[in-house]
Amino acid sequence: MTTKVSIHRLATQVPGLDQVLGGGLPEYSFNLIAGQPGCGKTTLAHQVMFALATPERPAIYFTVLGEPPLKMLRYQQQFDFFDTEAINHSVRFVNLSEEAMTGDLDRVLRRIVDEVTTHNPRLVFVDSFRSVIFASAVDGSRPIGLQQFVQQLGMLMTSWQATTFLIGEYFDETDANPVFTVADGLIWLRQTVQRNSMVRKIEIMKMRGQPTLPGLHTFRIDRAGIRVFAPAAAVAAGSARADEAAIGARALMGVPELDAMLGGGLPRGYSLLVAGPSGSGKSILASAFLAEGARVGETGVVAAFEQHPDRSRNQVLVDLIARGRVGLIESREPDLSVDEIVLLILSEVRRLKASRVVLDSLSGFELALSPTFRADFRESLLGLVGALARSGVTVLMTSELEDRYTDLRFSPYGAAFLTDAIIVQRYIEVASRLLRVMAVVKVRASMHSNELRLYSIDDGGIHVGEMLPDQEGLLGGRPTRKRPTDRPSIPAPGHGN
Repeated sequence: MTTKVSIHRLATQVPGLDQVLGGGLPEYSFNLIAGQPGCGKTTLAHQVMFALATPERPAIYFTVLGEPPLKMLRYQQQFDFFDTEAINHSVRFVNLSEEAMTGDLDRVLRRIVDEVTTHNPRLVFVDSFRSVIFASAVDGSRPIGLQQFVQQLGMLMTSWQATTFLIGEYFDETDANPVFTVADGLIWLRQTVQRNSMVRKIEIMKMRGQPTLPGLHTFRIDRAGIRVFAPAAAVAAGSARADEAAIGARALMGVPELDAMLGGGLPRGYSLLVAGPSGSGKSILASAFLAEGARVGETGVVAAFEQHPDRSRNQVLVDLIARGRVGLIESREPDLSVDEIVLLILSEVRRLKASRVVLDSLSGFELALSPTFRADFRESLLGLVGALARSGVTVLMTSELEDRYTDLRFSPYGAAFLTDAIIVQRYIEVASRLLRVMAVVKVRASMHSNELRLYSIDDGGIHVGEMLPDQEGLLGGRPTRKRPTDRPSIPAPGHGN
């Protein structure tokens, strides 16, 4: 009978990174952090080091740079994670530039061995390892003894029970390099510029013994350091689901007549698409949905992708936000990704223990995304809706439609199939007047009204009225003088047929 060896994982405390890594970094592993210049390799290494280093688990950071370590530290001190008190206590910096410039890898290795033997670190960083490789080349030829150097360094670090990180500038992950073979983990950072936005992504190309999340994951560098945005599905998996037994099976919309059309309200955990032209009252209906939740003791979250509620003069929503009954997500970053938006929303949902979420609107959501992500908007929307559904919240999304009077569409993105319920709002022309009409198009697994109902908007919100006298008005709508080949026009309400 054999017993499996348990590998202890170190929590990097870099937001989102441990999820992507599959639970953290394997202790005593030999890792490479690679990527183009300026993509955040050194920042990531420092953030991990300051998070993991303690007096009981000290770290050594070897610098192989053409500039003094003090210059590097001056910039790194600007990040919140930097701990000045840890320097020369749990964190020690050693400059290897003199040894590296000789091109003698044996000398470099001896210096590393001496420092590790003296201070007995549990975390070892070499930045930039690429500089060691270049210094070991002769006349641009193949590096001398590089493979043996890397293998020996890896074995030494493992025997010393040190978790090791080599930081290097690489432009092509397909390079035939012995470092890639020896490394237990390979973390690749990328960055691209499109128009005015910088998009950074991280990929765990290799991590032995770990169920890492595959693919490219966006990340951001700000004053706090690096934040990795794990896939929407992974983020939602850790979110608590709403307690349907405690709050009922249906969420009321705040418009009694509409609740009746929906069959008693919107089933909890559903996603609802409210589609209509400009001025049809989509945002007003969304505010009523959140206000009704607040009335019965629920909290909500609104992601405003078009304009702040103050600027839209939506006083109902402004008051809900001021009272702390609704959390506001309003990001104007030029390089937003869907995963970042999902994280922002679900973080606010957890903070408020919210059960209702409004996305206003999908049109603004698309424009808020970086150009890199707009090409895959439908796939992104699918991931967003799925993540919110798995978290158990009830979602209302608004979608702008061009009212063409002669056709009936639900969404400009062909995204109607993603939602559980659809409400369509639109205008019709009757007796030289524009009237508003509303219909419930679908509610999955639930009976609902198929009526076309007139509705109005005033200071009190939305009021749903009688059924449209003649359904022809929804698709035809423009009254004209009757001719033999024309369909009859729709009479004004109250004038009879």
